Amino acid sequence: MMLTLRSLILTGLTLCLVEASPRNRKGNGNGRGAASQQSLTAQEQADQIPQGLSVATDGSTILDTTAQVNGQAVRFKVSAPADQFIADTGIEGAAAAAGTAGTLGLNVLLHGDGGQSFFDFPNQAVQDNLAGVAILAPDPNLFWGGGSGLERTDGVAHAQIVNDLVQQILPQVLAFDANSVSFTGVSGGSLLLSGFFMPAFMQNFASPAAAATANARARARRGGSGSRFPLPPRQAAGNSTGQKTSQVLLNCGALLPQVTVSAEAAAALANTRVHFQSTQDELAELQASIPDAIVAYEQVVADAGLSAQQIAALQTVDNSPNGGHCEFDEQDFVSGVQLMADSFSAVVRGGDGLLAGTNVNVLNPVPGNEQLVFSGAS
Repeated sequence: MMLTLRSLILTGLTLCLVEASPRNRKGNGNGRGAASQQSLTAQEQADQIPQGLSVATDGSTILDTTAQVNGQAVRFKVSAPADQFIADTGIEGAAAAAGTAGTLGLNVLLHGDGGQSFFDFPNQAVQDNLAGVAILAPDPNLFWGGGSGLERTDGVAHAQIVNDLVQQILPQVLAFDANSVSFTGVSGGSLLLSGFFMPAFMQNFASPAAAATANARARARRGGSGSRFPLPPRQAAGNSTGQKTSQVLLNCGALLPQVTVSAEAAAALANTRVHFQSTQDELAELQASIPDAIVAYEQVVADAGLSAQQIAALQTVDNSPNGGHCEFDEQDFVSGVQLMADSFSAVVRGGDGLLAGTNVNVLNPVPGNEQLVFSGAS
């Protein structure tokens, strides 16, 4: 596994202020430019957008850079106060030593197909003591998990990349609290998180719930209890001590686990706050996959020993906004995703459940609300 950052920062990154908002990736306005852009993959178009430093909406410093992770060049953004960055990055005001713990946790965003939310970086402002991170999918089409539709053929490899970047690369960039790392998915990013990342790696970011591991093992010895997600033979726990807490916000997309849910991941999921958010006019294929995922994750934590009452406090769901795919503000994809980013703490970190600036409460318990009712399809 190859994980390098320092050389890329020192030799491949010009540390200068760049525009914080995404550039137009559809050409320069003339026919020749448009034709040229159409011949490029989404990843090649993204490569034309400069990396470097910019200023976040809250005054934080945004670092946009690339690291080698498992043989892939992976671009990512980190937004935090300048003094929280590692001094070796060369960022003005950076003062932390590599590998040291900081006071800020992380909210790691995985964008939807095509990468729009990576460039918009809706979670760039520090919120509820969480610094923002966004990772660009290492895929020609900028699809998390590769493939297309619900078939994410590179999901296993991409989930490993997300895990390794957060655990190995980010400590070289930022001093942060490794016991407080949360995740946001947007559309295809939600497919990667729910289908591949959460079943395989959640134990690295959330401590196991009390007695969950023992309950899961007992069920496994009895041959299970009807769950579609069998537990594998005993493995070394990814996290057996410490108090890690994590929240996962799955926006406009979800898959039932596409890989085996490890016993350690199941125990961690029994201590992970998860919210599924959709809309009334969701994409047709997601109208089937999201309820399937809700049922699957409810079953995972039930098998880990949680009661219906405990699950109701841990897992919530909503599709009340009267909009299309990701249009949570009932207006637009970009502004809808921004609304959910602004509402992250209210929805999954003990807040009142109201979407920012509205009276819409989205905290409906999963038990009894698994089968979402949609009014149409976008």
